[in-house]
Amino acid sequence: MAKWAMVTGPTAGIGAAYAKLLAAKGYNLVLVSRDLNRLGQTATDLTAKHAIETQVLSADLTTDKGIATLADFIAKNEIEVLINNAGFGLNSSFVKSSAADEQSVLNILVAAPMQLSHAVLPQMVARKSGTIVNVSSVAGYFAAGHYSAAKAYVTVLTESMHAEVSKHGVNVSALCPGFTKTEFHQRAKMKMDALPKFMWLDADFLVAKSWADAQAGKAISIPGWQYRVMVWIAKNAPRAWMRRSGITVSSKRR
Repeated sequence: MAKWAMVTGPTAGIGAAYAKLLAAKGYNLVLVSRDLNRLGQTATDLTAKHAIETQVLSADLTTDKGIATLADFIAKNEIEVLINNAGFGLNSSFVKSSAADEQSVLNILVAAPMQLSHAVLPQMVARKSGTIVNVSSVAGYFAAGHYSAAKAYVTVLTESMHAEVSKHGVNVSALCPGFTKTEFHQRAKMKMDALPKFMWLDADFLVAKSWADAQAGKAISIPGWQYRVMVWIAKNAPRAWMRRSGITVSSKRR
């Protein structure tokens, strides 16, 4: 009997790549998004290609209600794999953005993966199997606004969960990608034309690396040599320099 995997934000980019990878591996899929039309098409395509079962759930993870609804579903159903991928960023500085928008980002990037992981881990630990992948970012190693702060939380929380549950046969891993060919930057209206081509990663490539690292018991996955170099610099450079470079990156991105 096929096991079930849940993917949030599965209609494009990293989420879509993870949905494809898991479907190809024979997992049935619970697909979660706000866009029911795209969600339905994604489910139909994956079912037709891989002969799996799919279930679609409409949930707005920028809201407490949406997160609670999904956490309740997880608690009542057996989920073998959870991919916390849904997210977006704001094309505005912290001072110029609204508190409501900042809270929405905090909900989807921080509260959602925390609460959904909290909902699913007890069943995974009880049966001694399961995988959680929290899609974080190399941005979490820098100081570039709300997005960096949120991703830093996700990476550190993932490391903590990994340390707690790996002895129970449960894999918890943070995927920390760099710039990836997705809809993320277009949706946030970020101009990325100046970024060199070698800095862009393919979603299928980094998802395959992430899954392999998670199954190998690695707490953090950083696909791409260029981003492993960047993270090494971020960890070893003076923090004051990192703060200044973070401000510069944020300004150019806007």
